[in-house]
Amino acid sequence: MNPSADFDVIVHGATGFTGRLVAEHFAKHHPDVRWAMSGRNADKLAAVRDEIGAPAATPLIVADADSPASLRRMVAQAKAVVTTVGPYQLYGSDLVAACAEAGTDYLDLCGEPAWMRQMIDAHDRAAQDSGARILLSCGFDSIPFELGVWFVQQEAAKRFGGPVARVKGRVRAMRGTFSGGTAASLKATMAAAARDPQVLEYLKDPFALTPDFAGPKQPHGAAVAYDEDLGLWTAPFVMAAINTRNVHRSNWLMDQPYGADFVYDEMILTGPGEAGEAAAKAVSAATASMGAEGGPKPGEGPSQEEREAGFYDLLFVGLADDGRQVRASVKGDKDPGYGSTSKMIAETALCLIDTPDVAGGIWTPGAALRGKLVERLEEKAGLVFAVE
Repeated sequence: MNPSADFDVIVHGATGFTGRLVAEHFAKHHPDVRWAMSGRNADKLAAVRDEIGAPAATPLIVADADSPASLRRMVAQAKAVVTTVGPYQLYGSDLVAACAEAGTDYLDLCGEPAWMRQMIDAHDRAAQDSGARILLSCGFDSIPFELGVWFVQQEAAKRFGGPVARVKGRVRAMRGTFSGGTAASLKATMAAAARDPQVLEYLKDPFALTPDFAGPKQPHGAAVAYDEDLGLWTAPFVMAAINTRNVHRSNWLMDQPYGADFVYDEMILTGPGEAGEAAAKAVSAATASMGAEGGPKPGEGPSQEEREAGFYDLLFVGLADDGRQVRASVKGDKDPGYGSTSKMIAETALCLIDTPDVAGGIWTPGAALRGKLVERLEEKAGLVFAVE
């Protein structure tokens, strides 16, 4: 963290759809925070500032991914930079480098595991040396899942005297769309994998984000399956490819409190019996078309009414060796891809600033902030964590 910075937070990409929501959250809920808006075009920044009702004195900073010098000037002014400018593999590398060098905290919404591994390899040491805390994946992917596992493991320790080696993450219900940025990131990742065999290897590896560590074989989660422990049918969950890797990295960063033999997967619950199986097959077919033409494009998104009507309900089941179960849930009060995500990244940035004892380096938000972030998200971001 840069203690002498002019601003607590700079929202970079504030003219984009999600960036605008993040800026609006600061304007409405944090008038005492020293924050600024950043983007490529000063006129567009001014228009968004006025449209979201931010004070006329809200500072505007012009910075562009095509100009590394402008990024370095920007990060020098901030304790933390929140960036919504993706796909990050196309637009994020120079910003991570600038923050790692300057000692400025960085938070993004990345769901691109191959790029994340490249950033870890390239900049983790520099961030440790400068004190920059680089937090990747600070939205729906992967905070509710990463913290959901942490939360259910806390309960397992209370009930069973220690953590469990097997946790299942299950999407029980969800209303809302994934962002256009998520679809664009998937397309960019597939294009990168076609060019670079190493990218494809990272995408296949559940431990791609834990350098020099590979744990036990993990469930592939790529097909419809009946869950014997829950008595329900399940379908593949498109965000599992990033969430599971972040959960394993979180465990690794915390010195493996879940154990070196930890197994974790994510699926969508569709119900019991023939109806559940049919629903699982329908969900699986829809998942297979993720990233196809016709979905939201970067900069587009649902209306305020649609965001307000959205929600999610996630179940985490910890399985002890003797068959006992512990269950916990994480629920969000807005659509996952936009309404909830924009609140999560904003509050995670402020939580990080309020936690100066977190060392520099490339982190997952859950490993860096743990129970403190759970409390803040419940208080400020509409999430509810509960033991069931």
